[in-house]
Amino acid sequence: MMIRRLCGVLRVRGVTDLLLVLLLGVGFVALPVFALLPSLWGFVAAAAVTYVVDEVLHVRAPSFVRRLAALHLDRTMRFAVRTVMLLALASRMDAPGAVLVTALAVFSGHFAMMMLYAAVHHAIRRRRVLPLVVRNLDLSELPIPQQPPAVLYRRHLRKLLHLDLPAHAGLLAALAAGTWEPAYAGFAVTVGVTAAAVLALLGQYRRVRRMPARDEVFAEVNRQLKGYRPEVALYFSFAAVSRDFMYQVNMWIETLEQLDLRPVIILRERASFRYLSRTWIPVVCVPKADDLAELELSGVRVVLYPGNAGKNVHMLRVAEAKHVFIGHGDSDKLASSNRVSKVYDEIWVAGRAGRDRYQRVRHAISDSAIVEVGRPQLSPIRLHAEHVPGPLPVVLYAPTWEGWSDDDCHTSLIPMGVPLIEKLLAENVRIIYKPHPLTGKRSAEAAAADQAIRELLRVDNERRDPAKAEAAVAAVRPRLQEIQARLDELAGRHDGDDDAEQMREARVPDRAGAAEWQELRAEWHRIFWESQGAVRHNVIVDQLPNLYECFNQADILISDVSSVVADFVASLKPYVLTNAHDLPDHEFRAAYTTAGGAYLLDRACTRLPEILDSVRAPHTDPLVLDRRALKEYVLGPDHPTSMERFNSATNVLAAKGEAEQAEAAREAHQGIPATALQRTGLG
Repeated sequence: MMIRRLCGVLRVRGVTDLLLVLLLGVGFVALPVFALLPSLWGFVAAAAVTYVVDEVLHVRAPSFVRRLAALHLDRTMRFAVRTVMLLALASRMDAPGAVLVTALAVFSGHFAMMMLYAAVHHAIRRRRVLPLVVRNLDLSELPIPQQPPAVLYRRHLRKLLHLDLPAHAGLLAALAAGTWEPAYAGFAVTVGVTAAAVLALLGQYRRVRRMPARDEVFAEVNRQLKGYRPEVALYFSFAAVSRDFMYQVNMWIETLEQLDLRPVIILRERASFRYLSRTWIPVVCVPKADDLAELELSGVRVVLYPGNAGKNVHMLRVAEAKHVFIGHGDSDKLASSNRVSKVYDEIWVAGRAGRDRYQRVRHAISDSAIVEVGRPQLSPIRLHAEHVPGPLPVVLYAPTWEGWSDDDCHTSLIPMGVPLIEKLLAENVRIIYKPHPLTGKRSAEAAAADQAIRELLRVDNERRDPAKAEAAVAAVRPRLQEIQARLDELAGRHDGDDDAEQMREARVPDRAGAAEWQELRAEWHRIFWESQGAVRHNVIVDQLPNLYECFNQADILISDVSSVVADFVASLKPYVLTNAHDLPDHEFRAAYTTAGGAYLLDRACTRLPEILDSVRAPHTDPLVLDRRALKEYVLGPDHPTSMERFNSATNVLAAKGEAEQAEAAREAHQGIPATALQRTGLG
């Protein structure tokens, strides 16, 4: 328990990372000790350890590295400490004064040139920041200079800091040999290479002074938008954009691509592009509200919002369009029935359950404003009847995160996650553990429980024929990496590209790439699951395999109250809701719609063996009919399909908006006040 808590506090993933952190600390503590003794070879060993472990932790434990930076122990400070200790060692070993003075001048000059390099680098990046960023529109007419070479532009601080290695190695070699030529040679290399890098970057700065003006950028983007004539827009903003939030956009991309109307995606945060999935749909990122108003979106009749964000108001001001809240999943959480949704013209929900949920928010949402459109994203989920069981029952544990409140039962991870996994392991099942992407972001307890579960599964995997399983995983890793690289290329993700480079490379994509995208994803999932075998546990934290592929592997789901459960209902497989507060069954089912077809698991997990019988002996499953009825209630009927209903709702609302605009134009022509603008007080 102590180790788990320590891992949570330090934000490391397990015992191995914890040992690396301790090794880094011991290395830095040893540096002044060996410098003052003095002990040359002890210092060399400690310095080597700090160099190597520091780099490993940047890869394995980036959260811990960020925590060090918050304590003012960032990479630059760590390098500076090592340099000061080296000078102390040289002084204690009676190095000549000329060598010490030269060393001090070289290291000071190295840091000064790094500061100059960083200033020029910052100036280049600022010059290359454009008022908007675009994907899937042809902007080849804009005269945007090429981004500086990666060797000069990307991770520059890391490279510059490591240029102290020749000087360090030369001085240590000189101290060992008792002759000072190696020290001067190392000093010359450090100063020479650093100075060359600064001069090369100054040359790049001259090129970026010829960036296109703001008006020129907007004129070309609006010309392209006018030619494309978008009719429906997906609008998304979130204050802290990361991969953890962009799923709210990515889940709707394939749906948008199948609409009759021409779609466009509007984003508000620059980081969004880094995590955007593949699409041929034009994407425009506009950080500033004033710039958003300058976009050519006069033909947009419907705007779809997957989330409630403060910046939504910047788009809600557009009275010519109809505004629709579509959310990012139906659940019994407050976000799925928020009074704030009243600002939208319509709210689209999956099924009758969503309508009833909003009706419980009294005096807030008109019934006529709610439209049932299904969940088009759920088509990849296979039905229970199509599922082929393996040698062991497969349990998918997908808890939600700790949420924005301090309720420790918002997620089952904190009160019962670890005991649940321990009991599942005792039941001899295969576990797929897929935590919410935000798990541990607010709560150290949730982070610690998450790490403890991963460790339990790792240890049990080692017991289950580890050599054969690891060999199978290692054999397919190159092909999986190759597929992932191609998927990133198709998605337009290029690590290190700045705004200007993305704009410079923006082109209208070949829509045939969608077929290749689907084929590659299908191949990735097939290879991945085959390599895992039928008994190995899995911890799923990356974008692939996705959630719905995990659904297809599972025999049963254990989760908390969340949209994950509502989506899993589509499979008709048995599922479990955690009841961490140990509410009476009738109260829990009355409070949460999705509990209607669920097994309820108490905090102590005493019901677990009985629940697993529904998988081991399906004929004893008493909730089959309840799940079937719940599926239609939560997700709507199977016919017409969700995609057909969503497309129809879009067409109908767009036609309604078009008619209202025509009527407003007629009234304005006749001198009658345009009632079409009297909407929600936002027009």
